[in-house]
Amino acid sequence: MRCSTPFLSASEAARRLGVSTKALRLYEQRGLVTPERTTAGYRTYGPDEMTRAAEIVALRALGLSLAQVAQVLEGDAQSLEPALAAHEATLEAGIRQLVDTIAKVRGIRAGLARGQAPADGELARLLNPSAQFSTAFDLPWPWGGERFELRDVRPLTYIIGPLGSGKTRLAMRLAEELPNAAFLGLDRVKDGNVTARLEADAALKSRVDQTLAWLVDEGAAESDALIALLVGLEAEGPNILVVDLVEQGLDQATQEALIIHLRQRAKLGARPLFLMTRSSAILDLAAVGPDESIILCPANHSPPTLVAPYPGALGYEAVATCLASPEVRARTVGMIAWRPQAA
Repeated sequence: MRCSTPFLSASEAARRLGVSTKALRLYEQRGLVTPERTTAGYRTYGPDEMTRAAEIVALRALGLSLAQVAQVLEGDAQSLEPALAAHEATLEAGIRQLVDTIAKVRGIRAGLARGQAPADGELARLLNPSAQFSTAFDLPWPWGGERFELRDVRPLTYIIGPLGSGKTRLAMRLAEELPNAAFLGLDRVKDGNVTARLEADAALKSRVDQTLAWLVDEGAAESDALIALLVGLEAEGPNILVVDLVEQGLDQATQEALIIHLRQRAKLGARPLFLMTRSSAILDLAAVGPDESIILCPANHSPPTLVAPYPGALGYEAVATCLASPEVRARTVGMIAWRPQAA
Protein backbone atom coordinates (compact mmCIF):
# COMPACT_ATOMS: atom_id res chain seq x y z
CA MET A 1 0.00 0.00 0.00
CA ARG A 2 1.51 3.35 -1.08
CA CYS A 3 0.32 6.68 0.20
CA SER A 4 0.00 9.86 -1.85
CA THR A 5 1.86 11.67 0.95
CA PRO A 6 4.99 10.39 2.73
CA PHE A 7 3.51 10.56 6.22
CA LEU A 8 -0.05 10.73 7.55
CA SER A 9 -1.41 11.95 10.85
CA ALA A 10 -3.23 9.48 13.07
CA SER A 11 -6.64 10.76 11.97
CA GLU A 12 -5.68 10.65 8.26
CA ALA A 13 -4.25 7.13 8.63
CA ALA A 14 -7.36 5.93 10.45
CA ARG A 15 -9.61 7.38 7.76
CA ARG A 16 -7.68 5.67 4.95
CA LEU A 17 -7.67 2.36 6.81
CA GLY A 18 -11.35 2.54 7.71
CA VAL A 19 -10.75 2.24 11.46
CA SER A 20 -10.86 4.60 14.43
CA THR A 21 -7.87 6.41 15.89
CA LYS A 22 -8.65 4.48 19.07
CA ALA A 23 -7.99 1.24 17.16
CA LEU A 24 -4.64 2.57 15.92
CA ARG A 25 -3.64 3.45 19.48
CA LEU A 26 -4.59 -0.06 20.57
CA TYR A 27 -2.41 -1.57 17.83
CA GLU A 28 0.44 0.61 19.05
CA GLN A 29 -0.09 -0.39 22.69
CA ARG A 30 0.14 -4.04 21.65
CA GLY A 31 3.38 -3.38 19.77
CA LEU A 32 1.86 -4.17 16.37
CA VAL A 33 2.67 -0.78 14.82
CA THR A 34 5.27 1.82 15.75
CA PRO A 35 4.41 5.22 14.28
CA GLU A 36 7.07 7.87 14.16
CA ARG A 37 6.74 11.13 16.06
CA THR A 38 7.01 14.69 14.88
CA THR A 39 9.12 17.18 16.78
CA ALA A 40 5.89 18.27 18.47
CA GLY A 41 5.22 14.69 19.59
CA TYR A 42 2.40 13.85 17.18
CA ARG A 43 2.15 10.36 15.68
CA THR A 44 2.83 10.01 11.95
CA TYR A 45 2.39 6.97 9.75
CA GLY A 46 4.71 6.41 6.80
CA PRO A 47 4.26 3.94 3.90
CA ASP A 48 5.75 1.00 5.82
CA GLU A 49 3.56 1.51 8.87
CA MET A 50 0.47 1.99 6.68
CA THR A 51 1.23 -1.28 4.90
CA ARG A 52 1.56 -3.07 8.23
CA ALA A 53 -1.55 -1.42 9.63
CA ALA A 54 -3.56 -2.42 6.53
CA GLU A 55 -2.46 -6.02 7.10
CA ILE A 56 -3.63 -5.80 10.71
CA VAL A 57 -7.01 -4.42 9.62
CA ALA A 58 -7.41 -7.28 7.13
CA LEU A 59 -6.53 -9.89 9.76
CA ARG A 60 -8.97 -8.31 12.21
CA ALA A 61 -11.69 -8.45 9.56
CA LEU A 62 -11.10 -12.21 9.39
CA GLY A 63 -11.90 -12.43 13.09
CA LEU A 64 -8.41 -12.79 14.56
CA SER A 65 -7.76 -11.52 18.06
CA LEU A 66 -4.90 -9.10 18.60
CA ALA A 67 -2.80 -11.92 20.05
CA GLN A 68 -3.46 -14.02 16.93
CA VAL A 69 -2.65 -11.04 14.69
CA ALA A 70 0.70 -10.73 16.46
CA GLN A 71 1.41 -14.43 15.85
CA VAL A 72 0.69 -14.11 12.12
CA LEU A 73 2.83 -10.98 11.79
CA GLU A 74 5.65 -12.83 13.54
CA GLY A 75 5.50 -15.56 10.90
CA ASP A 76 3.10 -18.12 12.38
CA ALA A 77 0.96 -18.60 9.27
CA GLN A 78 -0.90 -21.57 10.78
CA SER A 79 -2.77 -19.14 13.03
CA LEU A 80 -4.65 -18.09 9.90
CA GLU A 81 -6.14 -21.51 9.16
CA PRO A 82 -9.19 -21.39 11.50
CA ALA A 83 -10.00 -17.83 10.47
CA LEU A 84 -9.78 -18.62 6.76
CA ALA A 85 -11.91 -21.73 7.25
CA ALA A 86 -14.57 -19.63 8.99
CA HIS A 87 -14.36 -16.99 6.24
CA GLU A 88 -14.75 -19.68 3.58
CA ALA A 89 -17.84 -21.01 5.38
CA THR A 90 -19.29 -17.49 5.48
CA LEU A 91 -18.70 -17.02 1.75
CA GLU A 92 -20.31 -20.37 1.01
CA ALA A 93 -23.32 -19.42 3.13
CA GLY A 94 -23.57 -16.19 1.15
CA ILE A 95 -23.50 -18.14 -2.12
CA ARG A 96 -26.29 -20.41 -0.87
CA GLN A 97 -28.33 -17.36 0.09
CA LEU A 98 -27.80 -15.83 -3.35
CA VAL A 99 -28.83 -19.07 -5.05
CA ASP A 100 -31.96 -19.16 -2.87
CA THR A 101 -32.72 -15.52 -3.70
CA ILE A 102 -32.31 -16.17 -7.43
CA ALA A 103 -34.74 -19.09 -7.13
CA LYS A 104 -37.26 -16.82 -5.39
CA VAL A 105 -36.90 -14.16 -8.12
CA ARG A 106 -37.50 -16.79 -10.79
CA GLY A 107 -40.54 -17.99 -8.87
CA ILE A 108 -41.99 -14.47 -8.71
CA ARG A 109 -41.32 -13.94 -12.43
CA ALA A 110 -43.00 -17.26 -13.24
CA GLY A 111 -46.00 -16.17 -11.19
CA LEU A 112 -46.17 -12.85 -13.01
CA ALA A 113 -46.17 -14.72 -16.34
CA ARG A 114 -49.26 -16.55 -15.10
CA GLY A 115 -50.86 -13.30 -14.01
CA GLN A 116 -50.19 -13.94 -10.30
CA ALA A 117 -49.01 -10.98 -8.18
CA PRO A 118 -46.43 -11.50 -5.42
CA ALA A 119 -47.82 -12.27 -1.99
CA ASP A 120 -47.97 -9.52 0.63
CA GLY A 121 -44.48 -8.80 1.98
CA GLU A 122 -42.77 -11.13 -0.51
CA LEU A 123 -40.93 -8.36 -2.36
CA ALA A 124 -39.92 -6.66 0.91
CA ARG A 125 -38.42 -9.90 2.21
CA LEU A 126 -36.67 -10.46 -1.11
CA LEU A 127 -35.03 -7.02 -1.21
CA ASN A 128 -34.42 -6.80 2.54
CA PRO A 129 -33.81 -10.19 4.19
CA SER A 130 -33.75 -8.58 7.65
CA ALA A 131 -37.44 -7.75 7.11
CA GLN A 132 -38.19 -11.39 7.91
CA PHE A 133 -37.89 -10.27 11.54
CA SER A 134 -40.48 -7.62 12.33
CA THR A 135 -43.08 -6.92 14.95
CA ALA A 136 -45.88 -4.55 15.89
CA PHE A 137 -47.65 -4.35 19.25
CA ASP A 138 -49.32 -2.02 21.72
CA LEU A 139 -46.81 -0.63 24.19
CA PRO A 140 -47.09 -1.80 27.81
CA TRP A 141 -47.05 0.39 30.91
CA PRO A 142 -45.54 3.00 31.46
CA TRP A 143 -46.76 3.97 28.00
CA GLY A 144 -50.39 4.57 27.14
CA GLY A 145 -50.88 1.67 24.74
CA GLU A 146 -49.46 3.45 21.69
CA ARG A 147 -48.62 1.24 18.72
CA PHE A 148 -44.94 0.33 18.31
CA GLU A 149 -43.65 -1.07 15.03
CA LEU A 150 -40.21 -2.43 14.16
CA ARG A 151 -39.90 -3.61 10.58
CA ASP A 152 -36.17 -3.79 9.99
CA VAL A 153 -34.29 -5.74 12.63
CA ARG A 154 -30.55 -5.10 12.30
CA PRO A 155 -27.89 -7.58 13.44
CA LEU A 156 -27.21 -5.36 16.48
CA THR A 157 -29.86 -3.17 18.11
CA TYR A 158 -29.17 -1.16 21.26
CA ILE A 159 -31.99 -0.31 23.68
CA ILE A 160 -31.24 2.90 25.58
CA GLY A 161 -33.10 4.95 28.14
CA PRO A 162 -32.69 6.65 31.52
CA LEU A 163 -33.75 5.01 34.77
CA GLY A 164 -37.52 4.58 34.89
CA SER A 165 -37.96 5.02 31.14
CA GLY A 166 -39.49 1.56 30.64
CA LYS A 167 -36.65 0.15 28.55
CA THR A 168 -36.66 -3.18 30.41
CA ARG A 169 -40.39 -3.61 29.81
CA LEU A 170 -39.88 -2.80 26.14
CA ALA A 171 -37.04 -5.33 25.91
CA MET A 172 -39.12 -8.06 27.53
CA ARG A 173 -42.07 -7.29 25.26
CA LEU A 174 -39.83 -7.46 22.18
CA ALA A 175 -38.68 -10.92 23.31
CA GLU A 176 -42.33 -11.95 23.56
CA GLU A 177 -43.44 -10.50 20.22
CA LEU A 178 -40.53 -11.15 17.85
CA PRO A 179 -40.58 -14.57 16.17
CA ASN A 180 -38.72 -17.21 18.19
CA ALA A 181 -36.96 -14.71 20.44
CA ALA A 182 -35.69 -15.12 24.01
CA PHE A 183 -34.88 -12.75 26.86
CA LEU A 184 -31.54 -13.13 28.67
CA GLY A 185 -32.06 -11.43 32.01
CA LEU A 186 -29.72 -10.32 34.78
CA ASP A 187 -30.44 -13.55 36.66
CA ARG A 188 -27.98 -15.18 34.26
CA VAL A 189 -25.16 -14.10 36.58
CA LYS A 190 -26.73 -15.85 39.58
CA ASP A 191 -27.86 -18.90 37.63
CA GLY A 192 -26.44 -21.92 39.43
CA ASN A 193 -27.02 -24.08 36.36
CA VAL A 194 -24.32 -22.47 34.20
CA THR A 195 -21.65 -25.01 35.15
CA ALA A 196 -24.10 -27.90 34.81
CA ARG A 197 -25.13 -26.73 31.33
CA LEU A 198 -21.53 -26.59 30.21
CA GLU A 199 -20.78 -30.02 31.62
CA ALA A 200 -23.87 -31.50 29.95
CA ASP A 201 -23.33 -29.90 26.53
CA ALA A 202 -19.85 -30.47 25.10
CA ALA A 203 -20.59 -28.49 21.93
CA LEU A 204 -21.76 -25.47 23.93
CA LYS A 205 -18.72 -25.68 26.21
CA SER A 206 -16.43 -25.77 23.17
CA ARG A 207 -18.02 -22.64 21.70
CA VAL A 208 -17.90 -20.81 25.03
CA ASP A 209 -14.26 -21.79 25.62
CA GLN A 210 -13.28 -20.67 22.12
CA THR A 211 -15.00 -17.30 22.45
CA LEU A 212 -13.66 -16.81 25.98
CA ALA A 213 -10.10 -17.46 24.79
CA TRP A 214 -10.56 -14.91 21.98
CA LEU A 215 -11.87 -12.30 24.41
CA VAL A 216 -9.04 -12.88 26.89
CA ASP A 217 -6.57 -12.41 24.02
CA GLU A 218 -8.28 -9.05 23.46
CA GLY A 219 -7.70 -8.03 27.06
CA ALA A 220 -10.94 -9.23 28.66
CA ALA A 221 -10.94 -10.52 32.24
CA GLU A 222 -12.41 -13.98 32.74
CA SER A 223 -15.27 -13.87 35.25
CA ASP A 224 -18.46 -15.67 36.21
CA ALA A 225 -20.45 -12.78 34.72
CA LEU A 226 -18.68 -13.10 31.36
CA ILE A 227 -19.04 -16.89 31.22
CA ALA A 228 -22.74 -16.66 32.10
CA LEU A 229 -23.25 -14.13 29.31
CA LEU A 230 -21.35 -16.28 26.80
CA VAL A 231 -23.44 -19.33 27.70
CA GLY A 232 -26.55 -17.34 26.80
CA LEU A 233 -25.02 -15.96 23.60
CA GLU A 234 -23.63 -19.29 22.40
CA ALA A 235 -26.60 -21.50 23.32
CA GLU A 236 -28.60 -22.77 20.36
CA GLY A 237 -32.32 -22.18 20.08
CA PRO A 238 -33.93 -18.77 19.55
CA ASN A 239 -33.60 -16.82 16.31
CA ILE A 240 -33.24 -13.55 18.23
CA LEU A 241 -31.77 -12.80 21.64
CA VAL A 242 -32.68 -9.80 23.81
CA VAL A 243 -30.02 -9.19 26.49
CA ASP A 244 -30.62 -7.21 29.67
CA LEU A 245 -27.69 -4.85 30.53
CA VAL A 246 -25.05 -6.67 28.55
CA GLU A 247 -22.24 -4.96 30.50
CA GLN A 248 -23.40 -6.25 33.91
CA GLY A 249 -20.39 -7.37 35.96
CA LEU A 250 -17.84 -6.66 33.20
CA ASP A 251 -14.94 -4.23 33.46
CA GLN A 252 -14.08 -1.72 30.75
CA ALA A 253 -11.48 -3.86 28.95
CA THR A 254 -13.92 -6.78 28.86
CA GLN A 255 -16.73 -4.59 27.53
CA GLU A 256 -14.49 -3.22 24.78
CA ALA A 257 -13.39 -6.71 23.76
CA LEU A 258 -16.98 -7.99 23.90
CA ILE A 259 -18.44 -5.39 21.54
CA ILE A 260 -15.66 -6.06 19.03
CA HIS A 261 -16.59 -9.74 19.17
CA LEU A 262 -20.31 -9.04 18.82
CA ARG A 263 -19.74 -6.82 15.79
CA GLN A 264 -17.62 -9.48 14.10
CA ARG A 265 -20.25 -12.05 15.01
CA ALA A 266 -22.93 -9.92 13.36
CA LYS A 267 -20.91 -9.68 10.14
CA LEU A 268 -20.77 -13.48 10.01
CA GLY A 269 -24.56 -13.67 9.91
CA ALA A 270 -25.23 -14.68 13.52
CA ARG A 271 -28.71 -14.24 14.96
CA PRO A 272 -29.77 -10.64 15.67
CA LEU A 273 -29.11 -9.27 19.15
CA PHE A 274 -30.96 -6.61 21.12
CA LEU A 275 -28.59 -5.20 23.75
CA MET A 276 -29.81 -3.13 26.66
CA THR A 277 -26.92 -0.93 27.76
CA ARG A 278 -25.99 2.25 29.55
CA SER A 279 -22.25 1.91 28.87
CA SER A 280 -20.35 4.11 26.44
CA ALA A 281 -17.86 1.25 25.99
CA ILE A 282 -20.62 -0.98 24.58
CA LEU A 283 -22.37 1.76 22.64
CA ASP A 284 -19.67 4.04 21.26
CA LEU A 285 -21.78 6.42 19.19
CA ALA A 286 -18.82 7.24 16.96
CA ALA A 287 -18.40 3.56 16.04
CA VAL A 288 -21.99 2.57 15.22
CA GLY A 289 -22.09 0.94 11.79
CA PRO A 290 -24.77 0.36 9.12
CA ASP A 291 -25.72 -3.02 10.63
CA GLU A 292 -26.63 -1.45 13.97
CA SER A 293 -29.58 0.56 15.22
CA ILE A 294 -30.52 2.40 18.42
CA ILE A 295 -33.92 2.42 20.14
CA LEU A 296 -34.39 5.25 22.64
CA CYS A 297 -36.97 5.08 25.43
CA PRO A 298 -37.46 8.77 26.35
CA ALA A 299 -37.60 9.92 29.96
CA ASN A 300 -41.06 11.46 29.46
CA HIS A 301 -42.51 8.09 28.34
CA SER A 302 -43.09 9.20 24.78
CA PRO A 303 -43.12 6.14 22.48
CA PRO A 304 -39.69 4.57 21.82
CA THR A 305 -38.00 5.83 18.67
CA LEU A 306 -35.13 4.85 16.40
CA VAL A 307 -32.25 7.30 16.68
CA ALA A 308 -29.61 7.90 14.01
CA PRO A 309 -26.04 7.75 15.39
CA TYR A 310 -24.79 11.20 14.45
CA PRO A 311 -24.83 14.59 16.21
CA GLY A 312 -27.85 16.69 15.35
CA ALA A 313 -30.14 13.73 14.72
CA LEU A 314 -33.42 13.74 16.62
CA GLY A 315 -32.83 12.03 19.96
CA TYR A 316 -29.03 11.81 19.62
CA GLU A 317 -28.29 14.05 22.60
CA ALA A 318 -30.80 12.15 24.73
CA VAL A 319 -29.04 8.89 23.89
CA ALA A 320 -25.65 10.41 24.68
CA THR A 321 -26.82 11.58 28.11
CA CYS A 322 -28.00 8.03 28.96
CA LEU A 323 -24.51 6.63 28.45
CA ALA A 324 -21.60 6.67 30.88
CA SER A 325 -18.16 5.13 31.08
CA PRO A 326 -17.84 1.71 32.76
CA GLU A 327 -16.16 3.41 35.72
CA VAL A 328 -19.16 5.68 36.27
CA ARG A 329 -21.62 2.84 35.61
CA ALA A 330 -19.92 0.75 38.30
CA ARG A 331 -20.87 3.39 40.88
CA THR A 332 -24.57 3.15 39.97
CA VAL A 333 -24.97 -0.64 39.72
CA GLY A 334 -28.13 -1.75 41.49
CA MET A 335 -29.68 1.70 41.65
CA ILE A 336 -33.35 1.99 40.74
CA ALA A 337 -35.65 4.88 40.02
CA TRP A 338 -37.96 5.66 42.96
CA ARG A 339 -40.67 8.22 43.25
CA PRO A 340 -42.23 8.88 46.68
CA GLN A 341 -46.00 8.74 46.86
CA ALA A 342 -47.81 11.96 47.56
CA ALA A 343 -49.06 12.30 51.11
